Amino acid sequence: MYSQTEIIKDTSDTEGELVINVGPQHPATHGVLHLVITLDGETIKKIEPHLGYIHRSIEKMCESLSYRQFIYVTSRMDYLSSHINNLGCAHNVEKSMQIEVPQRAKVIRVLMSELTRIASHELWLGAMAMDLGAFTPFFYAFREREMITEIMEDTCGARLTMNYIVPGGLMYDLHPDFQQKVKAFVKQFKHKVTEYEDLVTNNVIFQNRMKGVGVLSKEDAISYGCTGPVGRGSGVHCDIRKIFPYEVYDTVEFDEVLETAGDSFARYMVRVREMNQSIRIIEQLIDNIPEGDFQAKTKAVLKPPKGEFYTRVETARGEFGVYIVSEGGTTPYRIKFRSPGFSNLSALEHMAKGSKIGDLMATMGTLDLVIPDIDR
Repeated sequence: MYSQTEIIKDTSDTEGELVINVGPQHPATHGVLHLVITLDGETIKKIEPHLGYIHRSIEKMCESLSYRQFIYVTSRMDYLSSHINNLGCAHNVEKSMQIEVPQRAKVIRVLMSELTRIASHELWLGAMAMDLGAFTPFFYAFREREMITEIMEDTCGARLTMNYIVPGGLMYDLHPDFQQKVKAFVKQFKHKVTEYEDLVTNNVIFQNRMKGVGVLSKEDAISYGCTGPVGRGSGVHCDIRKIFPYEVYDTVEFDEVLETAGDSFARYMVRVREMNQSIRIIEQLIDNIPEGDFQAKTKAVLKPPKGEFYTRVETARGEFGVYIVSEGGTTPYRIKFRSPGFSNLSALEHMAKGSKIGDLMATMGTLDLVIPDIDR
């Protein structure tokens, strides 16, 4: 219980403050996020994220599924990087059982991963511009994104949750039109990318809304564990494809995109430039897909040896880690996922504190949050 003196002191500290709720249903987030924001006038003093609205206990569910089945549950976490999530899980099983993946499967996996990365960034670009009041870029971004989802649908049978990866390779081979459609997409993207520059990047109003807003220093980004474009926007060298290359990333030429300003515009530029690097990777591989098997021969029931195994991949939002404890059975004893969204969200209050409530959409939009990835 408060004493009378403490009550008076407590109210004087909060005099003039206003507490507002953003969410738990809000159009500026891809999922259900609840922010409790304390304001002094229009200035943000405190932000408390309230999570768990779509928590499904995915990690616990995975412990009752086989080593083939649990992979596809992760499609429902960061659903915009579902293919790459599946890849991270398959890597763990392959690492634990020392399964050698055919070269053809490795190349196709990378092609699909980079198409997934572009599709994710396209959706982010359109949604973020719309959050700031620009509606037209949403349609432009989805124009190219639709070409990718059609390519995915041809080969994988799905447009969002691919379920295409299996331990040892791929569920089935590429669609006959895959190369032709990917080349057509690359050609259109390179031709139309200048429209993004004109509509968004070089827009004076957009730059005023983004530059100097939501600043995160390199030291703070490292402290909060930020990865992906959020970390690289603050100059943090954190691209898993470069630090711990997997599949065929060590055989292709591409740049790790870094910006040093650490503001919302820097994070925007990282994602825009990353799309160009993904195109660069695709161009190097699309005409060099090796012949051969698309799947290694594995047993129907997988039983990794007893031990602890960790793998990581670079999703569209940052480092996705998969930690598995095996007791030699047909199901994992324990599973833990390291999702990039949780660490990136943890820096939101630090980035937004002291800024205006109107700047919150720019700051939060450039975090590119996918809430099921955080709640799990």
